[in-house]
Amino acid sequence: MSQRYQPPYSVTAKIVSQIAAISERIGRLSAMKPLSVRLRRINRIRTVRGSLAIEGNTLSEAQITAILDGEIVIAPPREVQEARNALAAYEQLERWKPTNERHLLEAHARLMSGLVDDAGRYRSGGVGVMRGQRVVHMAPPALRVPLLMRDLLRWLTQTDQHPLIASSVFHYEFEFIHPFSDGNGRLGRLWQTLILCRWNPLFAHVQVESLVHAHQQSYYHALGESTRRNDSAVFVEFMLDRLMEAVVGIDSGKTPVKTPVKTPVKTPVKTPVKTPVKTDEALLNLLARQPTMTLATAAAQLGKSTSAIERAARNLRDKGRLNYVGPQKGGHWEVTP
Repeated sequence: MSQRYQPPYSVTAKIVSQIAAISERIGRLSAMKPLSVRLRRINRIRTVRGSLAIEGNTLSEAQITAILDGEIVIAPPREVQEARNALAAYEQLERWKPTNERHLLEAHARLMSGLVDDAGRYRSGGVGVMRGQRVVHMAPPALRVPLLMRDLLRWLTQTDQHPLIASSVFHYEFEFIHPFSDGNGRLGRLWQTLILCRWNPLFAHVQVESLVHAHQQSYYHALGESTRRNDSAVFVEFMLDRLMEAVVGIDSGKTPVKTPVKTPVKTPVKTPVKTPVKTDEALLNLLARQPTMTLATAAAQLGKSTSAIERAARNLRDKGRLNYVGPQKGGHWEVTP
């Protein structure tokens, strides 16, 4: 068994305040009349639409409603399949346990059935998240994924942290590991919902995904900033803001968010990569922005072992792309085109 894993996060004063406010609202809602079947159905449709829209799916609420009712929808076949899969997956929330790895893999199989060849299995190759030609996140090597996921699930089993925090930390760590070749975003959001449902069943009907879609750029910024700081507090605060919005929407009897207008959003693309080459590029980008950074810190930022980063640095030095100037302590890196 590996050493007990502890995700890097801090509990800020804002997080403590957010938890208190959400818990108060949830307590009041739990004592009220349960949501009607019709409202639960509407919320589920909006949840599915929001989660898929984040990934670039263009189906409307009306089209997803038609798919749920078994009607024929004229739309791109892949988008229809994504909606069918998501609707089927959310129907299984009551059966799945958030700490069960087999259930996690089963959820991925349902979400990605007919969309990828390795549905229900961890990825076997390297993957990077890119915006345009720029690498914004290099996921850990595929060989490390099973161990990293088991460590994360074990942490979720053992943690005594509040579920609002634990679910958000899990969501961030899941996206950082990027355990699957595709479908990580939608599964990470579904799994946070599942964790929260085990705390309070009301969260099965909270439209968090719709709110994340409405704040999509901030969602990606929070992920990136948490990685840069090696502390997921920024992402936790972002998700708690969205949860509060959703709960307030239910409490007031209003739809928490209008369906966002379809505007072009540059969604990060998950691209299979040859790890050594992309590691070099990612290291250059990182050291160009932060020339005083140590290789050990760079390894942590990029999700690589220190030895792998040291090899990449030697390769780049040999190619004349990277040079260290000054004493060992107090010097800096110089990156050349």
